[in-house]
Amino acid sequence: MRATLTAIFVTALTSSLFAQNGGTRMLAQPAVSSSHVAFIYAGDVWTAKLDGSDVRRITTADGDESNPVFSDDGQWLAFAGNYDGNVDVYVVPTAGGEVRRLTWHPGNDLPQAFTRDGKRVLFTSSRTDWSQRYTQLWTVALGGGPEELLPIPNGAQAAYSPDGRSLAYNPIGRAFEQWKGYRGGRVSQLWLINTNGWDVEKVPQPQGYSNDVDGMWLDANQVWFRSDREGEFNIYKYDRGSKAVTRVTNHTDLPVMSASSGGGKIVYEQGGWLFLLDPMSGKSQKLAIDVPADVRETRPRWVEGSEFVRAASPSPTGARVAFEMRG
Repeated sequence: MRATLTAIFVTALTSSLFAQNGGTRMLAQPAVSSSHVAFIYAGDVWTAKLDGSDVRRITTADGDESNPVFSDDGQWLAFAGNYDGNVDVYVVPTAGGEVRRLTWHPGNDLPQAFTRDGKRVLFTSSRTDWSQRYTQLWTVALGGGPEELLPIPNGAQAAYSPDGRSLAYNPIGRAFEQWKGYRGGRVSQLWLINTNGWDVEKVPQPQGYSNDVDGMWLDANQVWFRSDREGEFNIYKYDRGSKAVTRVTNHTDLPVMSASSGGGKIVYEQGGWLFLLDPMSGKSQKLAIDVPADVRETRPRWVEGSEFVRAASPSPTGARVAFEMRG
């Protein structure tokens, strides 16, 4: 390889994004309503009908989006947008349209849910924690305005019960994303708090602890959640009457990465695919969603950066050479 090399023609490998039987892989952070799923793909918010049809890109800004959540009526999507150098809460009509900014604090604000009346968005923020180690739960009106702090010391994730009288939430942020199988003092516990008297009920954990996250409500008596209490993350449910915890899904190859509920269903991500879980039968259906994205970064192109070449391998005929850049 000559030292005078100044540009390299790059061809990205994209075959892993698509399944042989149709559907796009690497769909993340799903949300579900009675008629649609929303998800993140290539840094944008997308929606599709529950059968995988009518796939639409909802956001197109250069900044990354995350954490999409539906309003109960399915008419609005809230999400976190990294626009203008900051992560804030935005809302957009589910059918697409103008994006509206709701928060303006320089800290990171991440939406969690809509209040049951659909008038406010619940979000997490560390804006009042000088150490930036904890987040708290806030709400902001759908039309914008001053934010209101919930009287809970700290919370990292939260979801309202169907009647709005309880919240399922994690008191502190996740540690298991840095250390798989984490069982230290920061294990993710799931707490259920009454929004009237603020008394707390804790979802029981096994001996040796576990990480329980993504609390979801389908009725007031059962809470569904992700847990690694038996190895890989799967979906479990907790019955508030019997205090029993039951495993619902049985993925053994890869963990369930994220999950949310809405419209009487649960949607979750596993192995880059989205699955729709029927709570009544406990059966999951993999969604085949074909995302018609341009995926700009996978387009073959010339790039500068010969100083970043780490290795090179010529083809047997010498007609081509593959370069490794930046590892």
